[in-house]
Amino acid sequence: MRLTRYTDYAMRVLLFLGSRPDQLCSIAEIARSYGISQNHLMKVVNDLVNAGYLHSVRGRSGGIRLSRPPGEINIGALVRHTEDDFDLVGCGSCIIAPACGLTCVFDEALHSFLSVLDRYSLADVLNKRGDLRPLLKAS
Repeated sequence: MRLTRYTDYAMRVLLFLGSRPDQLCSIAEIARSYGISQNHLMKVVNDLVNAGYLHSVRGRSGGIRLSRPPGEINIGALVRHTEDDFDLVGCGSCIIAPACGLTCVFDEALHSFLSVLDRYSLADVLNKRGDLRPLLKAS
């Protein structure tokens, strides 16, 4: 299973903001910290705001922050939100799919993958290995 860059960027935004719970942060600041495209990040952030993961404050001293505590943000739900297609293999267009045993195996593998992600919250991920802030200093 390979997740899209979109999901990667969504996770990066949540990790960045989760490591700064009392701050409003700008998209430019996040993009600089990771060395990624601000334009791509803007699309991801807009989607996360619309989905209720983030809160945005407009204006000169505005920015974005998490809209709820990290413990209430489930990694599995986020991945389901950001990924369009979980079809591991194009079984739907295969002529042997109705009789092939691999279809069930792939479905089971996908279910297992997502159930592991469902066990973790953003808080769990933030607390796994230490403080991210020193690593995410804006360049």
